[in-house]
Amino acid sequence: MGFTLAILFKAPKINPINHKARSIPVFNPIDKYGRAFFFSWWGFFIAFWGWYTFPPLMSITIKKDLNLSADEISNSNILALTATLVARALAGPACDRWGPRKVYASFLLMGALPTAMAGLVTNAAGLMVLRFFVGILGAVFVPCQVWTTGFFDKNVVGSANALAGGWGNAGGGITYFVMPVIFDSLVHGQGLTPTQAWRVAFIVPFILITATAIGMLTLAEDTPIGTWSNRHLAVPGTTAVDIPGLIADKATNTNESPTESDGKLKIQEQQPSDEEIQVGEIETITCARGEIIQTPSISEALPVIFSLQTLTLTAAYFCSFGGELALNSVLGAYYLKNFPKLGQTLSGRWASMYGLLNVITRPSGGFVGDLIYKYTHSFWLKKMWIHFVGISTGIFLIVIGLKDPHHQPTMFGLIAGMAFFHEAGNGANFALVPHVHPFANGILSGLTGAAGNLGGVIFAIIFRYNGTDYARAIWICGILHIAMNLSVIWIRPIPKGQIGGR
Repeated sequence: MGFTLAILFKAPKINPINHKARSIPVFNPIDKYGRAFFFSWWGFFIAFWGWYTFPPLMSITIKKDLNLSADEISNSNILALTATLVARALAGPACDRWGPRKVYASFLLMGALPTAMAGLVTNAAGLMVLRFFVGILGAVFVPCQVWTTGFFDKNVVGSANALAGGWGNAGGGITYFVMPVIFDSLVHGQGLTPTQAWRVAFIVPFILITATAIGMLTLAEDTPIGTWSNRHLAVPGTTAVDIPGLIADKATNTNESPTESDGKLKIQEQQPSDEEIQVGEIETITCARGEIIQTPSISEALPVIFSLQTLTLTAAYFCSFGGELALNSVLGAYYLKNFPKLGQTLSGRWASMYGLLNVITRPSGGFVGDLIYKYTHSFWLKKMWIHFVGISTGIFLIVIGLKDPHHQPTMFGLIAGMAFFHEAGNGANFALVPHVHPFANGILSGLTGAAGNLGGVIFAIIFRYNGTDYARAIWICGILHIAMNLSVIWIRPIPKGQIGGR
């Protein structure tokens, strides 16, 4: 099926075996797949905005008001990332247990309250504590990806994950543009002092985050067939007690489909369609049963946690998303140092371009991953795409770190080029995640997402101990990107003998 603009508006074709959509109804909020997609990216967008509300105003206004040192600012950045690391690791199993929609909304509400309390901060210690709890918002990336994986089939799941993640990541760019605008409007339009204005500005993201969480709970669904507890009913012949857990489990092939009527499970005949026959072995009932997410247990989680495939995905995401987080935190200050004439507002706007490019760059990583899979069915090539963009990012970072940082057009151009590969790496990574350990997608997504934040912490520490020598920190990060990608490039993309995900 070729791409047409109508696909973006009309209800998608559905895989009759797992009830997942085979296209993405981006502009169709009436369709349940369209609503799930909208809340997936919009919730992450708003959360990312709330998560990064401080850096755009930190370089001058908040720093001056709270009398902050450069080290205290760096420590607050690290604490914000550390909180997200812990929350993402917990979000994965929580998604497998209660479903991504409920976990998503819960994390939004937990992060909204400390965002509203930003106006109460009076010193560096208070800022660090508050940013730690605001960091919970960054964990919503995990339910974002688990939710889209549950609604979209393998032919488009890389694109769906990358679009939701990329458009959500753009919140980290829009905050560099919007927060200074809100601040300036409160100072020049409402007559507030700078001290009052930056505190009042945080009420805006609080309102939007809360409204999004309420909309998610009232207007969207857990799975394509309804509630999370009934997710096993989507696949013919599967019951709640026979969901396969180990990759060696055998599933029974059947052409019966479960329906629910009057509270009792009934079986009705389902004939395969012509389209179903054409897609072949990848969409057999056996594979579909192997992809049903299980309630997490230690015996199922440990093989996932310690598999080489998990190591590959976490190492790559450690670099791609971790590097992006660290750069998001310092890019405004980097521009202000090298181009002081820009001032806080303009340097923030230029820094926002890095995050805003996610609208295009991260989806590009997922689109290419899907195209590779469509035309080659090669998981190796899909995995090599991840390493290609990761190594390319490292090369750009080294060049940026070694070039003269005071030539404005050159720096802006190099950072834009680096952003493409850096952010495409995020989309490429989560184009492969749905194929690996699909019965534990929440656990794997949580581990991978947490690894991104661990990378953010490590890279932030590198910036912290290099002070204002941003160039040196940047080329060190570049070397780490190349080394970590090369260290896992030999690992096979999916476990041998895995059922599902193919």
